[in-house]
Amino acid sequence: MRNLSVAASVTLLALALAACGSSDPAPSTAGEGASSAPAAAAGGKVGVDFPRADSDFWNSYNKYVPQLATEQGVDLMPPTNSQNDIAKLVANTQALVSQGAKAIIMAPQDTGAIASTLDQLNSKSIPVVTVDTRPDKGNVYMVVRADNKAYGTKACEFLGEKLGGSGKVVQLMGALSSINGRDRAEAFRDCMKTKFPNITVFEEPTEWEGTKAASMLQTRLEQHPDIKGVYMHAGGVHLAPTLQVLKAKNLLVPPDDPKHIFVVSNDGIPQEFAAIRAGEIDATVSQPADLYAKYALFYAKAAVEGKTFQPGPTDHDSTIIQLPNGLEDQLPAPLVTKDNVDDPNLWGNQVK
Repeated sequence: MRNLSVAASVTLLALALAACGSSDPAPSTAGEGASSAPAAAAGGKVGVDFPRADSDFWNSYNKYVPQLATEQGVDLMPPTNSQNDIAKLVANTQALVSQGAKAIIMAPQDTGAIASTLDQLNSKSIPVVTVDTRPDKGNVYMVVRADNKAYGTKACEFLGEKLGGSGKVVQLMGALSSINGRDRAEAFRDCMKTKFPNITVFEEPTEWEGTKAASMLQTRLEQHPDIKGVYMHAGGVHLAPTLQVLKAKNLLVPPDDPKHIFVVSNDGIPQEFAAIRAGEIDATVSQPADLYAKYALFYAKAAVEGKTFQPGPTDHDSTIIQLPNGLEDQLPAPLVTKDNVDDPNLWGNQVK
C-alpha cells in the first residue's frame, strides 16, 4: 500500500474536488497515521449498498450516488439495498465481492453486528468506506460522517433556550444499536442535565420507525399535555408522523401561539425546510446527504488506487479523526432555522 505524504494526500483531494468549487489549498494535517484498512491494487470496481428506501434522507442519498459516481469517474457497480436488515447487508456484500468489487461503500444500521463482515473484507484486502454510521469494531478505510454528538447538543441548546430552561420535552430516539442513535441520545441527555437541569426529558427509542414514533409521542402527550418540546433523531422517518400527531391534537400552531410545541429535527430534507417555513417545526440539523455521497465515492476511489490519509483538517471544512479501527472524516452539519432555511447552499434546497 503506497503511503502518500500529508501534502500529497491533501493536494490530490483538492485536485479531485476542484470541479466542485474547492480551490483553496488544504491546511496542514498532523501525524503519520493512515487508515488501518488495506487498500486494493490501483483501479477497480466499487460496490455500494444502500441501507434503506423508506426515508426521504436516504432516498436523496441513493439518488446522489450514481450521479456523483459518473462525475468523479468511479467504476460503480449496480447498487444493492439491504432494507435496514443486517443479514441482507451481509449477503449483498458477499455478492458484490463475488462480482469483482475492489472496495465497498456501506451504511450499516446495526453498527455492532457488521464487525465480522468487516473482518472478512479486511482479510481479502477489500477496503470499506462506511457512510453516516461508524462501525463499533472491524477495520474501515474511512467513515464519512458528521459529528452526531454535535447533533444532540445543538438540539438540546435550541430547545433549552426556547423553553427558557424549564419544562418537558420528548426525545424520539433512533435505534440504540446504531452509533448514531447512541451519540445523539447521549449528547442530548448530557447537555440537558448539565445546561438545563430543570427540563424533564422523556426518552422514546423508536428504532428509526415512524409508526413507533407516532405511538410513543401520542402516549406521552396524553400523559403529559404540558410537553413543550420534541427532538426527533431523524426527520426522514419522524417528521410526517410527528406532524400528524400534533395536528390531531390541535397542537400544530404557529410559534407565537402559546400552545406551540417546539420541534427540532435531524436530516435537512426539503420536507423539514418546508415545515420550518410553515412554522410547523422550528429547526433541523442538516445532514449533508450530497457530501456523504460525494466523499464516500471519493474515498472509495482513492482506496482502490492505493492512497492513504492522515488525521487533521481538510480543505472541505471538515476534520479527519483517528478511530481505533480506521479514520473518520467529520463533515459539517449546520443548524437550520427560519433565519437560514432559504440558504441556497443547503443540500435540501438543491433537491429537484
